[in-house]
Amino acid sequence: MKRCVDAAYRHYVQRMGKLPGPMLDDYAEVVRQHMAFVAETDGEVVGVLVLMRKDSGMLLDNIAVHPVHQGRGLGRRLLDFAESESRKQGCAWLDLYTHETMTENIALYTARRFVETGRRTELGYDRVYMRKAL
Repeated sequence: MKRCVDAAYRHYVQRMGKLPGPMLDDYAEVVRQHMAFVAETDGEVVGVLVLMRKDSGMLLDNIAVHPVHQGRGLGRRLLDFAESESRKQGCAWLDLYTHETMTENIALYTARRFVETGRRTELGYDRVYMRKAL
């Protein structure tokens, strides 16, 4: 998981001026504490999805696709799965956050009918929070 996440987020390091939060996570701990899913090709993890149950909704904590496999619809399928799994768990909404410099992500989520709910700095990261009603 970690190799996939690191590869997916590496290009943001220069833009942000530091490592994105997902590159700092302990993925053994993430798997123990949250709902973690992977997409594999030939035994290699090429996509990662981490969901966290929150009150009456779900937080999409991380979604990452290895750069070699981007542009093939895998990210869309992982996001579809996150929405489906959240509905299956009885959640009324799906929340996520992204760094404000990840403008392409914000545009993608907006196109998927996520609505910005706020912006704030947490742990030194300038985050944009978004929600989609399920």
